[in-house]
Amino acid sequence: MTPDKEFVLDARRDERVRLSEAVFCAGKSAAQISAIIDYAMTRGLGLLLTRLDEARLAGLPPHQQEALDYDPVSRTAICGQPHPIRGETRIAVVTAGTSDVPVAREAVRTLLFEGFAAEEIVDVGVAGLWRLLRRAEELQRFPVVIVAAGMDAALPSVIGGLVGGLVIAVPTSVGYGVAAGGQTALNAILASCAPGIVTVNIDNGYGAACAAMRALGGRVAKEGDQDGTS
Repeated sequence: MTPDKEFVLDARRDERVRLSEAVFCAGKSAAQISAIIDYAMTRGLGLLLTRLDEARLAGLPPHQQEALDYDPVSRTAICGQPHPIRGETRIAVVTAGTSDVPVAREAVRTLLFEGFAAEEIVDVGVAGLWRLLRRAEELQRFPVVIVAAGMDAALPSVIGGLVGGLVIAVPTSVGYGVAAGGQTALNAILASCAPGIVTVNIDNGYGAACAAMRALGGRVAKEGDQDGTS
């Protein structure tokens, strides 16, 4: 079976769910990823590629590597032009520590690809609560706050008690021993006493960004807001 017969791109996802196609690259060979990129490029389709590590990136043809907007921190790449940023920034992406930045940056890059600006607020974990409290008033302005935290994942609960917007938690696999690769963080968020917090899977910055965009009505609705259409 040739690589171009091993995938079927969802080119009409925009029309159904107001989110574009994305390609999860972990587990795919460089040849398979190259075939997907070639298919998209020849048809003028924009793609977001997630979990594209540098080894697989290096295995792509040079012209494809040059065509991608690649971010090594989040291991994401944008093929084609992202959607234009429209309107004000309505999403904050917050990290407990610097080690959580790769997951948070995946969310930021996903939002960028879809045309949503995000405010990044980093390293405000509860071990130094003053760092968060000095940003609390700023956070209260955002209708959606994505919070990436590992270890005991206390930060989403604390933010959930400070802001009135939707809090989307992303448990990360950061931590020692009983942190269990993010399972403890996930359980802590699920057991949070802060009402209304929602969570996505461990390290799933992409999923958190998609949840935020759904909460705000999606990109198509956002564009329609500019001219009165729905």
